[in-house]
Amino acid sequence: MTDEGKELDFEAFRVQPEVLETIAARATTQVEGVASLVPAAGARGALGRRAQTKGVTVETQDERLAVSIHVAVRFGNPTRTVAHAVQEAVADALYRMTAWPVASVEVFVDDVVFDQTS
Repeated sequence: MTDEGKELDFEAFRVQPEVLETIAARATTQVEGVASLVPAAGARGALGRRAQTKGVTVETQDERLAVSIHVAVRFGNPTRTVAHAVQEAVADALYRMTAWPVASVEVFVDDVVFDQTS
């Protein structure tokens, strides 16, 4: 498990956890059906932390990455399908950017967003 602000050591380089969270957040928001990230109740956070990564945590687990993501899904999209697509997108993005294996990507659907119609 990582501590807030502790660098992750990838043998030849070091990465701040916030960088990994940003990669995971970006991959998540590009998945069709995801309305937004949702700050997790009781999630760790610090003043000045970028809003785009709230709802995303990345930790190390036996030299592999473990990710938790909280999302809101657009109404009409199957939550199971969206969650699975988020898992694949995040694992792929993190592996491509770090070459570290991803142990898990847990997706929590915390809300459903209805489109505003006039």
